[in-house]
Amino acid sequence: MNAPADTQEKHGESSAAIASAIADAIAARQLPPGTKLREEALSRLYSVSRTKIRAALLILSKDNLIQIVPDKGAFVSQPSEAESREIFAARRLIEAALAREFVAKAKPADYTRLEKHLKQEVHAISGGDSSSKLRSQLLGDFHVQLAEVVGNQVLKEIVYELVGRSNLITMLYQSDRDATCSHDEHEEFLAEAKAGNADKAAELMVHHLKHVEEALIFDGSAAEAKRDLVSALLM
Repeated sequence: MNAPADTQEKHGESSAAIASAIADAIAARQLPPGTKLREEALSRLYSVSRTKIRAALLILSKDNLIQIVPDKGAFVSQPSEAESREIFAARRLIEAALAREFVAKAKPADYTRLEKHLKQEVHAISGGDSSSKLRSQLLGDFHVQLAEVVGNQVLKEIVYELVGRSNLITMLYQSDRDATCSHDEHEEFLAEAKAGNADKAAELMVHHLKHVEEALIFDGSAAEAKRDLVSALLM
């Protein structure tokens, strides 16, 4: 059985650690929407009891990253078009306020950290298809890091969840959007934030998230195309 790269050779872990590893695999697009997460396979993979696996799956279901269907099992979530649009609407509201808070609280060291992150984005994007998982994580992590700087743990958890669910959406509704464009918008945002332009930074954040949503395709063809990415990771 092939396992996500970050989950190989890890044994005896806690339910929370297992849930975190699976969440990372979902965010990295290693587990496409609709993938069945089989308790028995996960139990073998992590060398833990199925009881511990069920606890990990429950954690993931509370974050809306998976759905537990009675008598059928656990599946990576498949958000509908309506839900997808609601998620991006929520992100625009939350992250516009987040942008202003970031400008108010960010220190020089925070900008240094995020500028380093932008360089990592460039490196991943220039890596081509072999780095697709990495660049997806990095582009999402940029938003999570903004929340970390603000220092509100509840806000960070909300942004982390919404970013993870957004990754699912862009996977399910395949977008032609160029990752380079997302990076450029991150760079533009950070420049305005560093200059202390809170209103402009908030405006750019909303503009960026609207661009990502507008690139989604809801005609059904994207979902079918993605079915071939992974025949089954947990068979």
